[in-house]
Amino acid sequence: MFSNYIQILPDEWRDVSELFVALGDEQRQRILLTFEPGERLNVTQVVSASALSRTTVSHHLKVLRHAGALQSEKIGKEVYFWVDKPNIIHLLQRVLDYVQTQT
Repeated sequence: MFSNYIQILPDEWRDVSELFVALGDEQRQRILLTFEPGERLNVTQVVSASALSRTTVSHHLKVLRHAGALQSEKIGKEVYFWVDKPNIIHLLQRVLDYVQTQT
């Protein structure tokens, strides 16, 4: 039994945990699913596709970016977001690898 993991997550799992927390919210799931492959959207575009306020969308985008689900770039006055597919795959693969080798 790996009882020490009950107390503290290993460092290599901290970013995985943040992704799971971010994706645990249905609104953030909906926002992430709004992006078409390779698409970049700004806050206004995401707001227009949802029933959420601009402030709420901005918050959810920040959480998704911090968790590694989105990347962003400021161009002029706008910040554009896109799905960080390689990072999501990497994080989820670590979980799958653990399940395959440690369980």
